[in-house]
Amino acid sequence: MAEAKILATIDRTDTEQLQISVSEYKGKSYFNLRIYYTTDEGATWLPTKKGVTFAPEQLDTLEEAIQEAKQLFMEE
Repeated sequence: MAEAKILATIDRTDTEQLQISVSEYKGKSYFNLRIYYTTDEGATWLPTKKGVTFAPEQLDTLEEAIQEAKQLFMEE
């Protein structure tokens, strides 16, 4: 995996979005949630320091937390 593969984007504002991606760093793969910004109307998106990176073995825990959150929201 030469460069990050973007799995999804979630717009936050006209100039900010959350990018969900997988990437490789020093031979290891990672799952990333990071805020990106643009100053040229979306032609170029640049990363901010705001984000979190997960190792593959942490994804089950993340998935369980998301499923629990979805159940809680459905109860409302």
